[in-house]
Amino acid sequence: MRARKPVSARAQALAEARRWIGTPYRHQGSCLGAGCDCLGLLRGIWRALYGAEPEAVPPYERDVVDTPLAGALMQAARRHFREVDRAAVRPGHVLLFAAEPGGAARHCAVLSQHQRIIHAYWRRNVCETALTPWWRRRLVAAFAFPDLPACQNPDPEEVFAWPSSS
Repeated sequence: MRARKPVSARAQALAEARRWIGTPYRHQGSCLGAGCDCLGLLRGIWRALYGAEPEAVPPYERDVVDTPLAGALMQAARRHFREVDRAAVRPGHVLLFAAEPGGAARHCAVLSQHQRIIHAYWRRNVCETALTPWWRRRLVAAFAFPDLPACQNPDPEEVFAWPSSS
């Protein structure tokens, strides 16, 4: 049996994020085509890659600043994703942003290509936009989706091999 390459979580996450483009904004939503917010987009990507979400998401307001949930996004990201150096981000990584430079994370996106992100935000569909200087000043952390298991499918030649006639 030939060795299998590990499946790229970044590539799969990015492909899934692109499927969500055009989904309308809906606060606390997480349904492809019907509605989502920025966190709902990540939750939908997670479900597509891994199945069930790792934990229940409590209700939250659009503006979590100065609420008990102010640090919750960063804490959850650290529990379920692998933090990466912001200078080493690649397409398929998750980016967290603050409302003000130096503030708590309250918005998330997926890096789609150099200087472009896919995200959902108020009054917009999920879209791909430029990672402008405004966003870069507010970038507080970057994360990678957990590794996916290597493909477990058997080699097609082994599946369809005929028994020898000796």
